[in-house]
Amino acid sequence: MELQGKTILILGGKTGLLGQALTEAFKNAGANPVPLSSKECDILEPLTIQKRLERHDPDMLINAAAYTQVDLAEDEEEMAFALNATAPPLLAAEAAKRSIPFIHYSTDFVFRGNKTTPYSVYDEVGAFSVYGISKAEGENNLHRLGYDQTLIIRLSWLFGPGRINFVEKILSLCETRESISVVNDQTGSPSYAPDVAANTLKLIEHDATGLYHLANSGETTWHGLASAAATIAEVDCAVEPVPSSAYPTKAVRPAYSVLDLSRFTQTTGETPRHWRDALKEYVLRYLKK
Repeated sequence: MELQGKTILILGGKTGLLGQALTEAFKNAGANPVPLSSKECDILEPLTIQKRLERHDPDMLINAAAYTQVDLAEDEEEMAFALNATAPPLLAAEAAKRSIPFIHYSTDFVFRGNKTTPYSVYDEVGAFSVYGISKAEGENNLHRLGYDQTLIIRLSWLFGPGRINFVEKILSLCETRESISVVNDQTGSPSYAPDVAANTLKLIEHDATGLYHLANSGETTWHGLASAAATIAEVDCAVEPVPSSAYPTKAVRPAYSVLDLSRFTQTTGETPRHWRDALKEYVLRYLKK
């Protein structure tokens, strides 16, 4: 799909980490992104969605809105399932009425985390947190709907400018402490929001549909990501490794959720840059004072 001059409606585009990156990427591509906040368009209100679509008449609908509070979801299960499982097929159905592409984002948390090699798009899901289960159900509901212009993109460990995230939190803590402790027994694929947005555009340009994984290349632990950020920022703070048991959480995280990016590479002919390179850009451009 040629993006020049196209109107792209982005739900969650005003304040979301990914939504803001997508808005910027589409602007740079010469498209006309229309970012909407949850206040401007409640994705649980079909009439509101229909009115927005009628008003803007977009060439594409992107859902970058979701319930993402992993631990709180254990107590707010109904809301998590409403936003993550019920809303996506309703949005896709509206896109289908207009015969426009629909893009939805999911998560590595749909996996159980009991592998030691990257999860491919063909691996079975097996989430055990409410958040992960709700996102997996959203994927299943889109598959059941069967709209052939649907693109589902799984992300993991998202960081970047525009909204507080793990990397920013770590460096903020390092400013006031001599040492911090970060878990070292969860391994995943860091995803830099601007890179995810740019690579989403590459998939669109190749008319990709179906299920894809997107992250930066390479893998690390939360401790590895935090240590690298502290080194790049040159902060005088020791980052100590600890097991997850040192920081009990209400929701269980997958111990291993590295994403296999090969389908993206096969489709576009490109390999996402390494997470360390993306992290360096983020820290030096947006965070280092």
